[in-house]
Amino acid sequence: MAPATPVIAAGSTGSIPATADLLAVIAALPQGAVILPGLDREMSDDAWAALEPHHPQYGLKHLLDVFGMARAQVPDWSPETLFDAGLSTARGKRFALLSHTLRPAAVTGAAPGDGGLNDTDLMDALSGVTRIDCPTQADEATTVALLLREALETPGKTAALVTPDQTLARRVQAELARWGIAVDASAGTPLAETPAGAFLRLSAAMAAEAFAPVPLLAALKHPKAALGQTPAALRNLARRLETAKVLRGIRPAPGIAGLRSALDHLSDRTEGTDQLHALADRLEAAAGPFVDLLAARETDLKALASAHLRMAEALAESDDAAGPDRLWSGEDGDAAARFMAEMLEAAPALGALRGRDYPAVLETLMAGRAVRPAWGAHPRLHIWGLLEARLQHADLMILSGLNEGTWPPEPKPSPWMSRPMLAEFGLPQPERRIGLTAHDFQQAVMAGEVVMTRAERVDGAPSVPARWLLRLGNLIAGTGAERTLTAERGLRDWVRALDDPGDLIPPKRPLPRPPVEMRPMRMSVTQVEKWVRDPYAVFARHVLKLNPLDPIDADPGAGDRGDLIHTALEKFIDAHPVEMPPDAKRQLIAMGEDVFADYADRPAVRAFWWPRFLRVADWFIETETARRARGCRPLAWEAEGVYELPTAAGDFRLRCFADRIDRDPAEGLEIIDYKTGRTPSQKQVESGFSPQLPLEALILERGGFAKVAAGEVTTLSYWKMSGGREAGKETPLKDARTLTDEAAQGLAKRVVRFSDRAMPYAPRVRPMFETDIGDYDHLARVRAWSSVGGDGDGNGGGDGA
Repeated sequence: MAPATPVIAAGSTGSIPATADLLAVIAALPQGAVILPGLDREMSDDAWAALEPHHPQYGLKHLLDVFGMARAQVPDWSPETLFDAGLSTARGKRFALLSHTLRPAAVTGAAPGDGGLNDTDLMDALSGVTRIDCPTQADEATTVALLLREALETPGKTAALVTPDQTLARRVQAELARWGIAVDASAGTPLAETPAGAFLRLSAAMAAEAFAPVPLLAALKHPKAALGQTPAALRNLARRLETAKVLRGIRPAPGIAGLRSALDHLSDRTEGTDQLHALADRLEAAAGPFVDLLAARETDLKALASAHLRMAEALAESDDAAGPDRLWSGEDGDAAARFMAEMLEAAPALGALRGRDYPAVLETLMAGRAVRPAWGAHPRLHIWGLLEARLQHADLMILSGLNEGTWPPEPKPSPWMSRPMLAEFGLPQPERRIGLTAHDFQQAVMAGEVVMTRAERVDGAPSVPARWLLRLGNLIAGTGAERTLTAERGLRDWVRALDDPGDLIPPKRPLPRPPVEMRPMRMSVTQVEKWVRDPYAVFARHVLKLNPLDPIDADPGAGDRGDLIHTALEKFIDAHPVEMPPDAKRQLIAMGEDVFADYADRPAVRAFWWPRFLRVADWFIETETARRARGCRPLAWEAEGVYELPTAAGDFRLRCFADRIDRDPAEGLEIIDYKTGRTPSQKQVESGFSPQLPLEALILERGGFAKVAAGEVTTLSYWKMSGGREAGKETPLKDARTLTDEAAQGLAKRVVRFSDRAMPYAPRVRPMFETDIGDYDHLARVRAWSSVGGDGDGNGGGDGA
């Protein structure tokens, strides 16, 4: 039985087949009515017949076909109140212009004046419509925010941003926040990006990735994390995990056991590790059950989610508030609680899954949820998506993101069905979505005041204007309407002025000149080499007292690998300083295993470093056996040397640790430096860029080594032991006597030069390679001044050796 009351459906184009059937039923009811939005009844019959899925009227044509009606049979809705429907009005002219602009390609080609619109009509049609092309997405967001802010200057005026680009919407919200204006986006904020949603994701990732450094720090530093303490206290402990080289440098072994093992390595040399051990205990107590379920090959989603919730609440518990109270507070917490409750309720329907898949399942299910504020948004400003804008209008409509791929979206073919199959099943073609968004554009641009914006570059790449802008621009090119559409409103100047810092000061090379009494007069030989190449690094380390931090979760580096190889070789030589044992290789490998054992639980060490050490061991035993056979004997290894170098500016204390000092019966004293990375060349040593070995020879000749008597050094050698394709290589330097004398003279001159108050510590004076990145380059703003060729007031660094 037909309902006795009126049934009205408004605003739908029936894009879904079931919806079209429902609208047909409503239209056939005695008191039923379907209001078709923006039906173009002035379009010519040949154009109507040629409509394609990407046209804005295609959906209405398809709906009328379902109804079995012709356009002429559709009456106006209350003609006496219909806004400006006739061609004699400005909006009627605008509708006719848009119809002409967007008509099918099969019937295009007429001049702008066709269809009853002359140059004056075109100007009237576009009165109140403005197009603004912005250089970047950031400029577009600022422009839109200024337009919305300007609308508030008129009492009672409403304004709305209409865009399918949610990133742009969030940028506009952020820009408006500078004036204290809160605007609610109809799409809301994705739950995954709210504090509560992010904490759920981060805590799940932390446990699933076995407490790897990055996810662990991300979870522990989240504002909702406390673990029974204040959030600030927990963040301080997390920072201590970094600075104590537990999470910085090589990744620890997986799980809490790996974290504890890394902490054990610190116990002998770092104070206050008890608190860090206690932190590991609390983490294990909170996350243990959840970690066990994640490791299961097959488990239940409900059990996983329940264990995750218990872990998250335990992580959120503070010293003065329960975990649930902190985790589920606020609008985002309430939304996250509802989401988790729904997931628990629906979990049995999903069946069993692998535990390690839980974070991905959580991310996928959370992706479709949004959080919308219940209050606090401005009553006259709005941010709408295309769906929300279909039945709403504001005094000012700002249509943004009008680029191909955004509005309209790029049509995505079905991965399962071809176009003929879609047609056979009665399903829409991929281009149908373009038609729907084109209809949204056509309806929105009919507002009284309209601003259309786009960004000329998106993510750094040039963009293509929306096809509707291109066709409209082509249609009115050379007419007065073109100037009307692109009339300058002064917004570009406003955008530039909003964040204009004033006069730009070109970045200059920093040239710090600390007081003479603060300048270092003691240094290691390796730091002297840094002094030659990058004086600023010496300033940052010795004057500012800044020590570089290792990267978080770093790849295996040559420096740490070198320390382990050095230690293993030191143990071997210490055990056999005179004669080589018959099972030398076996003993060296056994000693290497002892050294590597402390780091064997770290995956990178076992996977990358141990095979290299085995190749180094082969080369070293072969080389050492040959040297011992001709009478060479090690005199000292890992030996500390100190020497006070007299200079005109005072005594300069030079310090070193020599990898090895040998006596060759034929050649005399030899200093050997083990290298697991790059080895300096003869030219680099001669030029003073790499003075480490000659300075060690200077210390030895002046009696600076307690373990070795003073004597002339006749040979300086680098032993490169990378363990790569070439396991090892001896590289002796020529003319050790000259190199030693020149290094001493160069260092003395350098000390005198830098004892002058006017001498600056300039950055990157003589880098070995332009691509080298120093530990303090970011502090010296190297990329800023080097990109503009700025050296400051003089090059400030060509001071020679």
